[in-house]
Amino acid sequence: MKSSDIITATTIDNKPYTEPDAAQINVGLSACLAGQEVRYNGGHTQSRLCLKLLRKYFTFKTFCPEVAAGFGIPRPTMRLIGDPNKPTLTFSNDESSDLTAQLERGYTDKLSEFSDLDGYILMKNSPSCGLERVKVYQANGHPHQIRVQGLFAAALQQRYPLLPIEEEGRLHDPQLFENFVLRVYAYRSFKSEVVATPLMRNLLAFHSQYKYILMAHNQTAYKELGRMLGQANKNISEDFVGEYFELFMRALENPANRKNHTNTLMHMLGYLRKKIPSAARQGIAAVIHKYHKGQLPLITPLTLLNHYIEQYGSDYIRSQRYLKPYPESLGLANRL
Repeated sequence: MKSSDIITATTIDNKPYTEPDAAQINVGLSACLAGQEVRYNGGHTQSRLCLKLLRKYFTFKTFCPEVAAGFGIPRPTMRLIGDPNKPTLTFSNDESSDLTAQLERGYTDKLSEFSDLDGYILMKNSPSCGLERVKVYQANGHPHQIRVQGLFAAALQQRYPLLPIEEEGRLHDPQLFENFVLRVYAYRSFKSEVVATPLMRNLLAFHSQYKYILMAHNQTAYKELGRMLGQANKNISEDFVGEYFELFMRALENPANRKNHTNTLMHMLGYLRKKIPSAARQGIAAVIHKYHKGQLPLITPLTLLNHYIEQYGSDYIRSQRYLKPYPESLGLANRL
């Protein structure tokens, strides 16, 4: 990553926040999305989004559970059949073939190798990798109304329930894409800044810097996390850190909506009320209002507000990762 992409934030507790570079952000990727010819027909489904854009920011670790399980290339197509609560993997042209155990052997021993990941991008609709809406077929050949996760995707999420996981297809939605990237950076930051050195001062610094991101995503969780920290002992336990981390990541699961972004921007503007002229505050508020009405993208009030915060804001407000939660060069706020 270019040095110009590194964010230098004001020091909190003598620990400045700097954005991780691409070598530090590790993301799992379905091998077919990386352009590897591992699909049933010997082809691939190369993702330009991953290979042309995200590879500048993430280090990808590729994996195909079907190849790891020893299924050949090419191979017959596969499908899930039977009970949606416990589906069976078979070849599409031979439903008497139970391939479930073979697939599970292919990925079970690999799951532990994903502990260093900060996110995972999966291939949609796959009976092994689909994250949701995967068909399970009945004996009459028609799919159940209930759709499920692919077998590998379900095992991955069970093993790492807080890991940001998304299907590549859903990342073409601007809100889902932004939310996934934000969660990846937040997940990585928590591991490196709190889990690696689980001290109360580190957790408080982390929570302080993520205050407005939490406010924009889930105000109930924001208040609950604040209460947790207010009632905590000085020497925090591993269980406490885990409880905080779970509630924190759950709070970020859904994209922030326009109303909550507007509320957050106005809260941050409040920190400037005694520092800048009234006309300037009214101008910023007007831009925020236009964003709320859908007339401007989020990047416009963010850029304007950040301009004044850099000049007149306190150390506390300048440290907020809401202003720059990931590299600006991704351009994600331009589409929100």
